[in-house]
Amino acid sequence: MSTINVTEAGQEIDKLLALHPKGFDLSLDRITRLLDRLGNPQDQLPPVIHVAGTNGKGSVTAFSRAILEASGLSVHVHTSPHLVNWHERYRLGRKGARGALVGDAVLADAVRRVAEANAGEKITVFEILTAVTFVLFAEHPADVAIIEVGLGGRFDATNVIKTPAVSVIMPISLDHQAYLGDRVELIAAEKAGIMKRGCPVVIGHQEEDTARDVLVSIAERLSCPLAIYGQDFMAHEEYGRLVYQDEFGLADLPLPRLPGRHQYGNAAAAIRAVKAAGFDLTDGALEAGLVNVEWPGRLQRLTEGKLASLGPKDAEIWVDGGHNPGAGQVIAETMANLEERDPRPLVLIIGMINTKDPIGYFNAFKGLAEQVFTVPIRASDAGIDAVALADDAASAGFEAGAVSTVAEALGVIAGIFGNESVPPRILIGGSLYLVGDVLADNGTPPR
Repeated sequence: MSTINVTEAGQEIDKLLALHPKGFDLSLDRITRLLDRLGNPQDQLPPVIHVAGTNGKGSVTAFSRAILEASGLSVHVHTSPHLVNWHERYRLGRKGARGALVGDAVLADAVRRVAEANAGEKITVFEILTAVTFVLFAEHPADVAIIEVGLGGRFDATNVIKTPAVSVIMPISLDHQAYLGDRVELIAAEKAGIMKRGCPVVIGHQEEDTARDVLVSIAERLSCPLAIYGQDFMAHEEYGRLVYQDEFGLADLPLPRLPGRHQYGNAAAAIRAVKAAGFDLTDGALEAGLVNVEWPGRLQRLTEGKLASLGPKDAEIWVDGGHNPGAGQVIAETMANLEERDPRPLVLIIGMINTKDPIGYFNAFKGLAEQVFTVPIRASDAGIDAVALADDAASAGFEAGAVSTVAEALGVIAGIFGNESVPPRILIGGSLYLVGDVLADNGTPPR
């Protein structure tokens, strides 16, 4: 991702990146060995909410955190990847206050200690950084820890948690096929690997029946107390409010702060997961959580900043890191809902990496977007060439052109939409790497 300033922790992680291979090597042997040398900090955590899924796991993590903090609890949060700075992966809970990103000196010290314990043995940087999560969370007391899976589930480095308070599986679709399989049911089986015998499981909304069937079958085989979206809990909009229902009753709540109807199901999964983890929730805490939730880089509107000022006057500028066809569908649905309320031309600025399905992503916006500008991704050497990506957009039926930067694209769009035009709605997305670059360049990194 993009780093906006040089930090002590960043320098320590750069050293590791120079020594160890990039990417993932799905196995638990190395992380287990390393954690044993560190005194097994993963066994010294507060109750853990463990979250997996192709799409929506970040949102359910954000909702869970907001609800728990509104209940007065201190909440550790691990997410990946980061958008701008490494520190975003580690949010440390504070009693009576919202959690804060880990301090630079604290993170640098933890990284050094974990690297020293590894003693130069073969490992991936993601595994080292996951071990850092467990060290930080064990050394700083909190009431609960929310840990987001990095990739898959069964062999993800976070999957050394023996007895999670609850395992949450969010929507599953095709992504990372080289690692997880080329069929939804195979990916579902990998995600289900975070389920532990006898521990509660919450299954979020699944578009694919085959995915849900696999998840339910595995949970039942492991004798896990199970809650399934659409069967045991659900949520819908009614008169501008969110109505949540489960076996405990109904709650009449405000609509979530995060835009998009897909967030209703994500919010519902978070509420049910927090309950399954054993926490009592008041309606007041649920309301405050839904109203105050934050999730940077996911349907985030840029209203100020260096890049935002380059677009057409009164334009709406949104950023979203969703990068697979499933994410494209929910993002496009949100753009369509905005179009119903406030008609504007929709223009896309897209960058993607070469492990994704560009045409599948673009297809979600057919009949909705007017024009596509493609850009390179400077934060990754796996970015698709902007000209090649424009060809993919053209193959999907769009008028498309390649430019060198997001700033250039915004300038071209500003020239197209003059003062007499209806200000456009601009979506910048296709990759979390691109969103990280944008937030850094805009001067609005996650806090």
